[in-house]
Amino acid sequence: MDDGRETSVEHRLKGRARELGFSLSGIAPATDADGFARFADWLDRGYAGEMDYLHRFRDERRHPRAVLDPVRAVLMVGLEYGQRGARSAERGTEDGGQSASSVPRSALRDPRSMGRVAAYAQGPEYHRFIWDRLNDLSAWLEAEVPGCRAEAVADTAPLLERDFARRAGLGWVGKNTMLINPHRGSFFFLGAVLTDLALTPDLPFTGSHCGTCTACLDACPTGAFPRPHVLDATKCISYLTIELRSPIPSDLREPMGDWLYGCDVCQDVCPWNRKTAGVPVPFPHDPGLEALDPVELLGLDEDAFRTRFKKTSMWRNRRAGLLRNAAIVLGNVGDERALPALERALADKEDVIREAAAWAIGRIRQRTSS
Repeated sequence: MDDGRETSVEHRLKGRARELGFSLSGIAPATDADGFARFADWLDRGYAGEMDYLHRFRDERRHPRAVLDPVRAVLMVGLEYGQRGARSAERGTEDGGQSASSVPRSALRDPRSMGRVAAYAQGPEYHRFIWDRLNDLSAWLEAEVPGCRAEAVADTAPLLERDFARRAGLGWVGKNTMLINPHRGSFFFLGAVLTDLALTPDLPFTGSHCGTCTACLDACPTGAFPRPHVLDATKCISYLTIELRSPIPSDLREPMGDWLYGCDVCQDVCPWNRKTAGVPVPFPHDPGLEALDPVELLGLDEDAFRTRFKKTSMWRNRRAGLLRNAAIVLGNVGDERALPALERALADKEDVIREAAAWAIGRIRQRTSS
């Protein structure tokens, strides 16, 4: 007997979310964020580094009404990314571990000197990709229930997304601060649709399935986790290569290894991500963005950089940031063949590129002379 659940607006909304590529969906009540006090303490400890926008919109993250007023429910969705089967094969170890300094070996011209790119950036700029689908979902809801209001947000809005995702039943927050789903792992983007409809919430995800595992904490090359469930962003490779605009601290450069943009170490070693190998994902993947040649990057002027990266996530840290990172990768790789490109970079107009190039030259010459 049909009890109405199959035809409810909640059921149809989640069905539409699946059609749009969101493999995860759940509804949370729109109340104060559970982790706001922890978030405020995290900011006060300086763990946000140069991400000043988090301070500017600090109080707005207390309650989702800052995004939509009035709001009664929050639909949280997850969209998966990354080439699961390929990444699992690259690891090739029984415990799911991956060396922090290893380079993916597939389709690279010279694996010894390539810079790695985080899985989420190996495709188009993800914000627009998700926003288009979330806007479709919110428009669908407003058409399905005339008179209601819906607001789609992803990443840039003042919403503590992981809090509401946990409350919507999508997973738990792991020791590496990533939301982990027991069936889908952690390689997914989060998005939300806020509405003034009084939707029936799902059961929250309670507890944690990390147990005694500390693989993510132990594998972090820069020691960015002062304790479980706390990330010091100022030491995180993703922050250093993307968010930080000033020179990267000298003591953190060598631990960066060959990471050019972002980092996947704490996710790659997570046992819960082993279970997702071979799962197809809707987010487009570009093999040409898996790893990039730092020497080639150092030769890009502003126009060439714009042409190549305007529609990718790497546009975020602009030419200065990416070429700074390229120089540091070359310094860590230590190949003398990179010296001519680095020496040309000493004349670059950007201070951070010149400084990183000088550091890299010093590293290579020190290594070859010893």
